[in-house]
Amino acid sequence: MSDETAPERPLSATAALPADRPATGALVIAEYLKTLPSGPGVYRMIDAAGSVIYVGKARNLKARVTNYARAGNHPARTMRMIAATAAMEFVTVRTEAEALLLEANLIKRFRPRYNVLLRDDKSFPYILIATDHRAPQILKHRGARNRKGEYFGPFASAGAVNRTINMLERAFLLRSCSDAVFESRTRPCLLYQIKRCSAPCTGLIGLQDYNGLVDEARRFLRGESENARQMYQRLMEEASASLDFERAAAYRNRLWALAHVTADQAINLDGIEEADVFGAHQDAGQTCVQVFFFRSGQNWGNRAYFPRADRTLGLEEVLESFIAQFYDDKPVPSRILVSHKLPNEALLAEALSTKAERKVEVTAPQRGAKVGIVEHAAQNAREALARRLAESSSQRQLLEGLGQRFGLARPPRRIEVFDNSHIMGTNAVGAMIVAGPEGFVKPQYRRFNIRSVDLVPGDDYAMMREVLSRRLKRLVFDEASGKAEATAPLPAAAPAASVSRLAPAEPPPIDRRGGSALAFGVLRLDPPAGSASAPADAAETEEDAELAEFPARPDLMLIDGGLGQLGIAREVLAAFGLDIPVVGIAKGPDRDAGREHFHIPGRDKPLLLETRDPVLYFVQRLRDEAHRFAIGAHRSKRSKALGVNPLDEIAGIGPTRKRALLKHFGSAKAVSRASREDLAGVAGISAQMAQTIYDFFHERRD
Repeated sequence: MSDETAPERPLSATAALPADRPATGALVIAEYLKTLPSGPGVYRMIDAAGSVIYVGKARNLKARVTNYARAGNHPARTMRMIAATAAMEFVTVRTEAEALLLEANLIKRFRPRYNVLLRDDKSFPYILIATDHRAPQILKHRGARNRKGEYFGPFASAGAVNRTINMLERAFLLRSCSDAVFESRTRPCLLYQIKRCSAPCTGLIGLQDYNGLVDEARRFLRGESENARQMYQRLMEEASASLDFERAAAYRNRLWALAHVTADQAINLDGIEEADVFGAHQDAGQTCVQVFFFRSGQNWGNRAYFPRADRTLGLEEVLESFIAQFYDDKPVPSRILVSHKLPNEALLAEALSTKAERKVEVTAPQRGAKVGIVEHAAQNAREALARRLAESSSQRQLLEGLGQRFGLARPPRRIEVFDNSHIMGTNAVGAMIVAGPEGFVKPQYRRFNIRSVDLVPGDDYAMMREVLSRRLKRLVFDEASGKAEATAPLPAAAPAASVSRLAPAEPPPIDRRGGSALAFGVLRLDPPAGSASAPADAAETEEDAELAEFPARPDLMLIDGGLGQLGIAREVLAAFGLDIPVVGIAKGPDRDAGREHFHIPGRDKPLLLETRDPVLYFVQRLRDEAHRFAIGAHRSKRSKALGVNPLDEIAGIGPTRKRALLKHFGSAKAVSRASREDLAGVAGISAQMAQTIYDFFHERRD
């Protein structure tokens, strides 16, 4: 039944279960049929540990659950899923389109093992022309659009945005500095000298003329690039005819910059102002989806995705689920072109139209120019998947070789490498990088700012102890939380299955920004005690292992250092009661690369690998990546420390007073040495403020 016709009284089951009922997943599921409505909704299948293993939508919840409860010719994947189900939860909605939106939202939230999962879900960068200042700023933007201005994108990569902004600065001379820097300038910066800014901060261009440049940049980003080129061509010719060659050269440089921006857009789709193009290819049980972005008639790049999905799922089903999740937290264009006909194309278009609050067209073109661009996207997906399969095969062989060389029980799935970086103990930073079967797992990299106040500057052993202690403390805490959740019994139930229902009086709302809100009618049914069943060990196949999430506990820890660092690592592991293989990597004689000594617990002598051994090169890449990440973190911390102005820390000192002080004394160091009388002599600095500034610096010396 639908929400409108649902009875107001709570639903309840009437039949008690036999005491000797077999504990099978199908029978657990069957108990829900007695009280399930027949309307659209979303269901969650939950295992005995309380984890959501599958999220699905249905036009008719009762019919869908009946199919699971009925013994039939289910695929092996579905049979394992049914066998693992110990409880279910249901959310009723008004329409199937709303169910599709909510399903995508819940899949991204719970990441169930049996669903298609969008793995690389970083936000896309945009170009923002911020208008919350009298002199608008051009910058790269990610995340929520809570700043006033006009957004252009999405772009496929940050590099594409940076290159475009660089060229737009050359073409239109827009400022990219922050408002604080803008307000503190007393003379033009380097960007003005190299002709990438018109210096509105110092009044070298009037605000009216500057806003004219901003309008030109807006028109260009909206797709009016030909108009901009024609205008600059005309202005260049006029300046040349009037013998104003300097101005003509400036217009020539703008034309050159615009040409470089448009040259990056190698593939353009005539007649399409706004569209996303999805091309997909499937091979060897893996799927690649290439997404091309077209905005304002321009191609703004593409990105490859490799969603995690069961090998038995068809390409069309994977692509449809991918698209639904893709737009859960992203703006939806007016047109979506796909390389394959989707099973529920009309439903997907309806759901995305509901989310975008305007019509969205989803089509698989069969003729015309659009076929070419879709085929091009599919070809890119095919090539990207081929590269990935080749790299994965090589990576698996390297991991197997690494496990053999270091005497591990099995090839490691998660490797963590630790390194430190500092200069004479200052700005000390520890770093951890993570690698697995698919290469470096950069979202799980971690940096550790060394916090210990008792640490002797430059003490590498103490720094390694702190880094490993903080990492393993977090690991133990997370595992303890997970074990507590996994071993917690299901909610106690009466002999008869109980149902609680929260039904809203009004139609359920849709969160336009991030998918469906969870303010729907929630229907949870708890099976009777003893009816939950976990999947049998025989059901845990290799395919299940591939679907499992990337592990949180490392199978191998590599420490950049010799016996001393290895000893510290073993002490920390023992203190936390962890049995994780750990290896120390020490540079060879004269610190020669290729002659590394691998210190392995239990071996009397360090292990040396052949200089041509691919495993040696692999470990060197891991160590070098940890070294690169550690040095980058250290340099970032050092740069921030160097860029800190002590005047910024004084309460009551804003950009105007800061500028007045620096203009009067020349530097923050000179301000720190000034007397109260000298400070009070600066315009805008009262006697009380002069005392505050004086006390700030002199308190620091005491």
